[in-house]
Amino acid sequence: MLYSRWLKSIDSKLTPVFLASISLFLVATVPLFLGADFLLPANAQTMDARQAEGDRLLQQGIQQFQTSQLRAALDSWEQALQIYRALKNRLGEGNALGSLGLAYGSLGDYAKAIEYEHQWLAIAREIQDRQGEGAALGNLGLAYLSLGDYAKAIEYGQQHLAIARQIQDRQGEGAALGNLGNAYLSLGDYAKAIEYTQQSLVIAREIQDRQGEGAELGNLGIAYSYLGNYAKDIEYVQQSLAIAREIQDRHVEGLALNNLGLAFLNVGNPTESEKMLVNAIEVWESMRQMLGSNDANKVSIFEGQANTYRTLQKVRVAQNNPIGALEIAERGRARAFVDLLTQRLSSDSANPVIASAPNQDQIRQIAKSQNATLVQYSIIGDDFQIQRKSEPRESALYIWVIQPTGEITFREVDLKPLWQKHKASLADLIIGNQEFLAVRSRGSSPALQPQPNLPTLHQLLIDPIETLLPKDPNAHVIFIPQGSLFQVPFPALQDANDTYLIQKHTILTAPSIQVLDFTRQQRQKLAQKPANSGNALVLGNPTMPSVSLSPGEPKQKLSPLPGAEAEARAIAPLLNTQAILGAQGTK
Repeated sequence: MLYSRWLKSIDSKLTPVFLASISLFLVATVPLFLGADFLLPANAQTMDARQAEGDRLLQQGIQQFQTSQLRAALDSWEQALQIYRALKNRLGEGNALGSLGLAYGSLGDYAKAIEYEHQWLAIAREIQDRQGEGAALGNLGLAYLSLGDYAKAIEYGQQHLAIARQIQDRQGEGAALGNLGNAYLSLGDYAKAIEYTQQSLVIAREIQDRQGEGAELGNLGIAYSYLGNYAKDIEYVQQSLAIAREIQDRHVEGLALNNLGLAFLNVGNPTESEKMLVNAIEVWESMRQMLGSNDANKVSIFEGQANTYRTLQKVRVAQNNPIGALEIAERGRARAFVDLLTQRLSSDSANPVIASAPNQDQIRQIAKSQNATLVQYSIIGDDFQIQRKSEPRESALYIWVIQPTGEITFREVDLKPLWQKHKASLADLIIGNQEFLAVRSRGSSPALQPQPNLPTLHQLLIDPIETLLPKDPNAHVIFIPQGSLFQVPFPALQDANDTYLIQKHTILTAPSIQVLDFTRQQRQKLAQKPANSGNALVLGNPTMPSVSLSPGEPKQKLSPLPGAEAEARAIAPLLNTQAILGAQGTK
């Protein structure tokens, strides 16, 4: 995890504002903290009502952004943008566009972020606003850094740095240097990364930017960790943690605790590592709790925090505590969905359900109540030196099997040979399956069909636990995947004898063990209601949206699901309800 800084100018004086954020290599950037206060222009009282309203909305968006209310901030900035455009206020329009680009970047929609920042850049150049031009270039660099396009990230970062130095904008210069340091860190050029980061740190201390100082100290720690100098790593990150706590920056506090957990693990101190990681998770969960009921924001933020949960699993397995690792695996699974189910189940209950993750005793009880064998997977990654550069790769697959009796068994599969010998990953195997199944369903010639990897996936996912699965083909086996494993067609997996898994077991899947318990509670509630009360929801073949398959690509309309419509039409009368079809299937 890196500490990077988004730069945005937000008032008519174009005061630069910095945003520290978590970046997890090629994963969505998550917003953390705005390091300067937004001030309305001094002559705001003399502006007309529309101008004042636009400024108010711009400020409101900043306040919402500070508290991770990203969707609300988007609404405020969209309204401000419309007002500035109506008033032909190009400066305000640019500020609103830059703010929207910042928000979309924080949500992981880098295509939109780049689009808005380019619009801001064009306006800044048109009105000869050099500071705004530099800020837009800096934000473009960070968007491309998050996309893994390091060449463009460096190109835009260097342009930002040149402008900041030309206009003597020390804060902008510090941000540009820090973000260039992040780019070179991602490229594996640790000498340059340290050089740029140290320059940024000097400026942050000179202008008394405590948040920037904390971010650059954290980045220096990361650079030294990649060089194997864990003593310096720990020293710098501990300084970053002290500053974060001093200025009450919970986001950077959690990030520093996470990185200290990794550092102590690297020096062979799993006890201290576990302490740091548990504290980091407590920070992450307190942050998500503050988001209220905004599921989209929770999902976005959790993506940048999930590595902490996986690292703690690794630490507990190293301490010969695999059941404790299962508790953490479950604690970090489908949290936004669990929170939503909790709200729904608690709405008409005198005793609201608390969305705390189950402990091992509760996990055993859930398996007993389901009368099923639960199989939970967790993909564990690590950093490896590849061509003198630190690269994240899959290292192990953790598998827990929970019997209907409550007995828990742990298995570990080494995934390193996949990419070391076969230049593949779990995702590669799964994508190969999807391509094979898609081509076969279209009736393509067998000679043109990609080679399926169903037997290989069976070997990795099922063979290590096959003796733990029930012999009765009618006994339920519930698979609880993680990440790319949700796309695995478990029933179609084939063993060495070409026997499909569905021929030996009755198979279900679930997003988490806790969700299984919630669905059981819901079934119990429904059982208490009169039969055929019409409360069932049956949805089939809703009008499919248009989506971009990857950033920058044009949107494509997803294919309809006529089979799902036929199923819905058949099932709805059995449940005494009306099927929701086509355009009726709204959110």
